[in-house]
Amino acid sequence: MRRTLLVALGAVGVLTAGTATAQEGPPPPRRMPAPEEVFKSWDTNADGVVDKAEWVAAKRPEDRFAMIDADKDGKITLDEMKTAFETMRQRRMRQDGEGPPPPPEAN
Repeated sequence: MRRTLLVALGAVGVLTAGTATAQEGPPPPRRMPAPEEVFKSWDTNADGVVDKAEWVAAKRPEDRFAMIDADKDGKITLDEMKTAFETMRQRRMRQDGEGPPPPPEAN
C-alpha cells in the first residue's frame, strides 16, 4: 500500500511538472549579439579588420564573406559588419511580422 502511494505521488509530480513546462509559452526571441562583440572575437590579430582567413577560422561560410565585404577589398570592417547585422535584423523583423514590408522592387 505504501509503495503504491509513493508511486502515485511520483506520477502526479511528473505530470504536474510537465504541465507547468508546457504552459510557459513560446521561447523568448533570439538575441543577436552586438556586431562589436562578434567583430572583436573574429579579428584575432587585432588589426581592425577581419580578413578571409580570420573569417574561415571563425567557421563562417566562405561564400558569405563577399556578401559582407561591401567594398570588395578583401577585408571586413566594423562598419561593414554593422551594416550586415542591421540588414539581418530588418530581414528577421519582416519574417516575424514585426516591421514594415520591404519596398517593392523596381522593374
